[in-house]
Amino acid sequence: MIEVHRTIRTPPERIFAVLADGWSYASWVVGAAHIRAVDAGWPAVGTRVHHRLGPWPLQINDRTVVGEMEPNRLLELEAHAGPLGIARVRLTLENISDTTTRIRMGWMAVSGAARYIPEAVLSLMLRPRNSETLHRVDDLAVHRELNPPHVRH
Repeated sequence: MIEVHRTIRTPPERIFAVLADGWSYASWVVGAAHIRAVDAGWPAVGTRVHHRLGPWPLQINDRTVVGEMEPNRLLELEAHAGPLGIARVRLTLENISDTTTRIRMGWMAVSGAARYIPEAVLSLMLRPRNSETLHRVDDLAVHRELNPPHVRH
């Protein structure tokens, strides 16, 4: 499993709020381009985010499915990426203090073409990408307003 981690100066509840918002998925997952739909109940086990991957006009319609979830502690995803296959992505939150959380992101190919790429090569490609993913989670968790006021038009 390829793993990266980041220490974020916010409690795990704020980080999990980002992960639990299926509509924000394309904001923090590097490579996700557009959210097409989010199943009701996300991130309950078995629910899906339907998304597009890649740059336009070469986008692939695909999905990510929740495999395991413990609020404010764990979110395991089965990320589908067309012909590249399926990856298991495990995001764990470790409370370090009242104001600090360590998030770990583990990535492992479980099917498709990515399983045939040597782990050392995958690691060179994915560590920077996954580190950027956690950087985006950090920005959203620390800076976004969790319950924005209702705007009237």
